[in-house]
Amino acid sequence: MDADSPKITEYIEALEAAGRGLADAAAEAGLDANVPTCPGWRVRDLVRHIAMVHRWAAAYVSEALTEYVPADGETTLDGEELLAHYREGHALLVAALREAPESLECWSFFPAPSPLAFWARRQAHETAVHRADAESALAAGPGPLDPAFTADGIDELLVRFHARDRSRVRTPEPRTLRVRTTDTGDVWTVRLTATEPPRTERGGQGADGPADTELSGPADQLYLALWNRLPLDAVTVTGDEELARLWRETSAV
Repeated sequence: MDADSPKITEYIEALEAAGRGLADAAAEAGLDANVPTCPGWRVRDLVRHIAMVHRWAAAYVSEALTEYVPADGETTLDGEELLAHYREGHALLVAALREAPESLECWSFFPAPSPLAFWARRQAHETAVHRADAESALAAGPGPLDPAFTADGIDELLVRFHARDRSRVRTPEPRTLRVRTTDTGDVWTVRLTATEPPRTERGGQGADGPADTELSGPADQLYLALWNRLPLDAVTVTGDEELARLWRETSAV
């Protein structure tokens, strides 16, 4: 997270709004509706999943857990009881983050300025993406997202998630993927190889250098496309389209 990223309080506010929006969309669509962005899932599967994630994350913050602890598993609740369970867990997570001291020490799974900053950022984006999933079950589809927030989410995905060894994005020979937002002016250059996880550079002098493929568009469209929630034709693909397809096939985290 760089100096221009949202502050912890802004992440918590984004988490609160996204969580409420998810619940509203789930209730409107109905728990039996298909989730187009998550093939094979119905809305109840989505709600059960994110309810589990929220309670799992809240435990690290509220109990200051310093080692990895597996989640308890998904609830079997359904109907209004499931929605109430989800709303309760979301509220618990928001409260835990708001009440936690900045000096909080707990487990997290990639670098951040602090554990509290990690969990606030991670859960804000986790919930925003799943809100889009819930909204994809509605006729209108996912609603617009804040450009600065989604640019930050692209940064988290490229600079943090895919810097880990578990990233499966590899190319037989060195390739370069560029990601450029047309509304916020952010640029990332992702260098790919056969043996190492992707290495991403923010902006800088290399931003206009050669790239095999460039993905460009509004930040919220790129955010959802890079998280494989929108098709590639939702953004502009310049250069080798095969590299863009490889991202889509191997980038799930």
